[in-house]
Amino acid sequence: MTDATAPAPIIVTALFGRSDQGWLDGARREHFPPERNQLDAHLTLFHHLPPSIESELKHRLVQETRGIRPPPARVSALMPLGRGVAYRIDSPELAAIRVRLVDAFAGLLTPQDAGGWRPHVTIQNKVTPAAAKVLLAALNRDFRARDVEIVGLGTWWYRGGPWEALSRHMFA
Repeated sequence: MTDATAPAPIIVTALFGRSDQGWLDGARREHFPPERNQLDAHLTLFHHLPPSIESELKHRLVQETRGIRPPPARVSALMPLGRGVAYRIDSPELAAIRVRLVDAFAGLLTPQDAGGWRPHVTIQNKVTPAAAKVLLAALNRDFRARDVEIVGLGTWWYRGGPWEALSRHMFA
């Protein structure tokens, strides 16, 4: 059992508007193995930030969101993940925010967070490659790019199971 008060890594995600969150959650519920689906659909900016930067991170996220218009974003394509499928998200402004945060925390990032960013929302994972290919083909038949609303940035504690909300930073 994990200690809920022990320092834990911090995850940073983009927060979707209500209707887009509902649509993405529905796709995830439909296609994700139920026994592995512990989280709502999410767009991760950082997977593992050290808990020691909590205060500085919150300060920087306030600077990136307060009084700032939401960044335009678009589900532009389906992405094969090998053992799953995701929606690729295109948002140059959100990518620019992430670059600024990478620069600010450069020496503290894991290799995964320091490396290239492929923004996506996973709707299927932990299945066989064959099952993933079947879903990818089925979804590609009717796929249409669509805009999605990014309403803010959220931080979460990761303690081994479902994430624990830490803070929300909403765009204007």
